[in-house]
Amino acid sequence: MTQGTLLSRESFVELGARARAQALLDPGSFRELAGPFDGLVSPWLERQGVVPQGDDGVIVVKGTIGGHPTVVLAIEGAFQGGSLGEVGGAKLAGALELAAEDNRQGIGTRAVILFETGGVRLQEANLGLAAIAEIHAAIVDLRRYQPVIGVIAGTVGCFGGMSIAAGLCSKLVMTREGRLGLNGPAVIEQEAGIAEYDSRDRPFIWSFTGGEQRLATGLADVHVDDDSAAIRAAIAALVAEAPSEDARSRRQDDYLRRLADYEPSSQPEPKTVRKLYAQGTQGGKS
Repeated sequence: MTQGTLLSRESFVELGARARAQALLDPGSFRELAGPFDGLVSPWLERQGVVPQGDDGVIVVKGTIGGHPTVVLAIEGAFQGGSLGEVGGAKLAGALELAAEDNRQGIGTRAVILFETGGVRLQEANLGLAAIAEIHAAIVDLRRYQPVIGVIAGTVGCFGGMSIAAGLCSKLVMTREGRLGLNGPAVIEQEAGIAEYDSRDRPFIWSFTGGEQRLATGLADVHVDDDSAAIRAAIAALVAEAPSEDARSRRQDDYLRRLADYEPSSQPEPKTVRKLYAQGTQGGKS
């Protein structure tokens, strides 16, 4: 890649959530719903000494991508680590539910979810967990009608209950900088010890949970450079596809067969994980 090409690229990772959503939509089609001036703030953060944010860290916009009606849901990783509570979770679940209702009314609304989240917000634990469960159900409902595309670009990654949401998406797009895992590195280190998982060892962390590894193990579908135009092109191609019944979440028997062959007595290496996930068939469904 030439220096001129590098200079002409716009980093998607460096954009905030609202700018990321705008970068994906067709020019002139951006319309924000439940925005920062609508007063939808968390009622729980301030009483715990945390300054709330007007949109609760979740951006909901409607527009078109390649002419297709689309709702883009962007989580702001810079606010509380992208954690989800009652309000932000309700915005995500509600938008997905309305998109499914659009389809039942003959309007083919797609959805794109920009994941940048550590999962549930600890200050709103039970409320956040309930909201995330509603998000899961809404993704499964909507993907019957139209593609639900997940994007994990960086810098926070996608962990906790929202990593399950990412796994439920019709297709998942990741950059090299993105990370995907059920438990975050710091949590694993805290519970299992630094000898098991050193959260400060960045090459080690990315070798297991980064975009390249997740693509190689079949847990992501598209790997793209950190470039807004390239990411938009990848998403435009995916939202134009017909909905598929071949979702990863329908292949649990296949994944369980692979994990049954894993010997946990020694720490795995990235190549070991790739070999493990390369076994078995890709077409098993429940």
